[in-house]
Amino acid sequence: MTATAPFPLTWLYAPGDRPHVVAKALVSGADVVVIDLEDAVAPDRKEYARAATAELLTEPPPVPVHVRVNALDAPLATADLEAVAALPGLAGLRLPKVTSAEQVVRIAERTEAEADTPPADGGGPPLYALLETALAIEHAYAIASAHASLRGISIGEADLRADLGVRDDAGLDWSRARVVVAARAAGLPPPAQSVHPDIRDLEGLAASCAHGRTLGFRGRAAIHPRQLPIIERAYLPTDRELEEAETIIKAATTQQGAQALPDGRFIDAAVVAAARRTLALARRC
Repeated sequence: MTATAPFPLTWLYAPGDRPHVVAKALVSGADVVVIDLEDAVAPDRKEYARAATAELLTEPPPVPVHVRVNALDAPLATADLEAVAALPGLAGLRLPKVTSAEQVVRIAERTEAEADTPPADGGGPPLYALLETALAIEHAYAIASAHASLRGISIGEADLRADLGVRDDAGLDWSRARVVVAARAAGLPPPAQSVHPDIRDLEGLAASCAHGRTLGFRGRAAIHPRQLPIIERAYLPTDRELEEAETIIKAATTQQGAQALPDGRFIDAAVVAAARRTLALARRC
């Protein structure tokens, strides 16, 4: 199975029943393409979407591809998993509307058993849980730490907004912060932001990304290629951040332990670790 690149910042959704859109997504510059078999596909197109996706993933595509299967408690999800979970071109499975750790464990055990050539650690394909209800947010850490095959969590904000009855965007900030903390506590990468639904509102997208970055998110899902450069620019370190990180690393190599920089800033091991993460993100490696 193909692996997702280190430090991905953009995940571009494409409907599974529109292979020509998927083909364009694969050359869009997105770090990961997410083929959607769930919300983006009409009920009478589900079977076609599944077959088209399975055909694509018989060989590794040019960029990592994740597949968002249908809701886990529906028969459609079973058929989706049977069709794609063991294919060599699959880099990850995105599980919608997860509400419990038990769901993650069940899917992990099933995909492990179905994998034709399991990875060296004995696991199946990497799993990514989408938290889309109040109950899911309450169980965020349990979900995040449920199984070694789970490699990330994120929020499905449209469904969560409807479940909570939230109208103002700020009403989601507590849930967002909770998911960021849960991911970190479970040793997972920072979650990516949910999609910005207005593909014409690039200024709003940039402002929303800036806010998400302050909350601890890293990167964002997109629904149109024009959103990709906005997201990447928002989440890559700025020149000033890189300069500061390099200064910190240089100081740390010449003197051990807590210390103060010439400008008065205090640095310790945690600050040095953050600086190393900044430089690694800039290099995307």
